[in-house]
Amino acid sequence: MTADQTTAPQRPGVRLRVLTYNIHGQRDDRAALAEVVRQIAPDVAILQEAPRRWRWRTRSAALANAFDMVVGSGGPPPLGNLVLTTLRVRVGSTWSVRFPLTPGRHLRGAVFARCAVGPARFVVVGSHLSTDPTERPAQARLLRQACADVDGPVILGLDVNDQPADPDDPSPTDADAQVADRVGEAWRLAAAGFTDAAAAVGAGRAGTFPGRDPRRRIDAIFVDPRIEVIGCQVVDTPAARRASDHLPVVADLVLTEPAPGLDKRGG
Repeated sequence: MTADQTTAPQRPGVRLRVLTYNIHGQRDDRAALAEVVRQIAPDVAILQEAPRRWRWRTRSAALANAFDMVVGSGGPPPLGNLVLTTLRVRVGSTWSVRFPLTPGRHLRGAVFARCAVGPARFVVVGSHLSTDPTERPAQARLLRQACADVDGPVILGLDVNDQPADPDDPSPTDADAQVADRVGEAWRLAAAGFTDAAAAVGAGRAGTFPGRDPRRRIDAIFVDPRIEVIGCQVVDTPAARRASDHLPVVADLVLTEPAPGLDKRGG
């Protein structure tokens, strides 16, 4: 594993390991994919490009079983965004949002799951923003607003399809994505008001894409400022490079301020 930064928790609380991972529709080495996730052993896995159409329930359950986890929420409503958990995590209400469809592009959205571990309450959110730089910022803005409408701490696992703007370069270029004029805009909008888990522990330079030669950091875990980040890493191993075209990001968190209550949508 690379870019591994871990600190001791500053306050007592409930520890939680969260994974965000674009699994590329399971089109790569499935045995390696299962190996990677089982070795990480997350309490919560937020997946992009998970089963969403034909036999999605059976396929999601098989995926969860391969990871030693259970299905929290997913399927067609959140459009391929899937939340898996261990039995340590209690999942209550779940819901989804969909972003407006741009003709000729993929329909995209987000999954929400209200969860609890012991006394700690939190909402897990997963999404996968567009590859199109003209529609991606609007999706990021809608996603951030949907997160703001939730009562309690939010943990957001996201394939941004964008990367943070380099403060040393006011006009960054990105020939791979051909979005040189808008690099960082969707990232900034999605991350507003959140803590970037990797950046919080000094691991914000590690790339997550493409998996076999990671040069761009387009996958992230953003958390409510009330949640303490004690570790974050990009998992870069031989198995991870075989498992998907993205590398997984895992964060170790401490929920120090449980916030019970009902959100405005999910109940």
